[in-house]
Amino acid sequence: MKDIINKLYSAFSKILPLRSIENQANHLEYFPVIGFLSDNKKSGLEQMLKININHVEYFEQALTHRSYLVILGQEQQYNSNERLEFLGDALLSMFITDFLFNTNPGYNEGDLTKIRSRLVNKNSLSYCGYHLGLENFIMLSFSAEKALRHGSDSIIADTMEAIIAAIYLDSDFETSRNFVIDTLVPILLDSNLIEDTNYKSLLLEKVQSFGMDSPRYKVIDENGPDHLKEFHIGVYLGENLLGAGKGKNKKTAEQEAAKNAIDLNLFINIEEK
Repeated sequence: MKDIINKLYSAFSKILPLRSIENQANHLEYFPVIGFLSDNKKSGLEQMLKININHVEYFEQALTHRSYLVILGQEQQYNSNERLEFLGDALLSMFITDFLFNTNPGYNEGDLTKIRSRLVNKNSLSYCGYHLGLENFIMLSFSAEKALRHGSDSIIADTMEAIIAAIYLDSDFETSRNFVIDTLVPILLDSNLIEDTNYKSLLLEKVQSFGMDSPRYKVIDENGPDHLKEFHIGVYLGENLLGAGKGKNKKTAEQEAAKNAIDLNLFINIEEK
């Protein structure tokens, strides 16, 4: 499978100017330097991603949310990360497909498709982004930053895809593949996201099976500065606390609260009363 992919890549590179060395200078003209990645921030980003950055231009665009273009005031000169997101999405899907095909020889197409969908969706990508600390590097407007702090999966997931594309453009095919397989995949496997872990949905099904009202989620506490906020959320049935969870955003904390509620099975005792 790897040989096939490498051959396809070689064939495509001959007809597409995207990664040819002689066109790289012309390619860079579409990635003007913005200037927010200082030497210190560049070093921090390299350590976080475990890569070497050759051209900051790619990564500055990858970290630029469309809302930040208004703040720059030069929308015509700079671009958001949306084009890089498009490329990164395709690369990610190919790398994960290759990985699953080679590590799960006994799985059929349906099994592989289900697992891949869990590994490349916005929830999984945002989990990777928060795990790495990517949210500390994204350039946003005030309103978009507020949405990110309150658990917007799409902003950080889209940026994660753009980062994959930036690594690919800045280095090569193999480096971007290694980043996905060696850095992102272990995070996903450790998080059990490969399993069906929509605990909020599972808890809702269990509670409704007893004929009870839907559980509700409530913020118990918030700690830390805005850029490093941690949410403590409880899930309640009536006035009864079923479980609680913590996370860097509300969605993560709610999922953990629902998981703890399922593990504790307190709603069964409530039903019996």
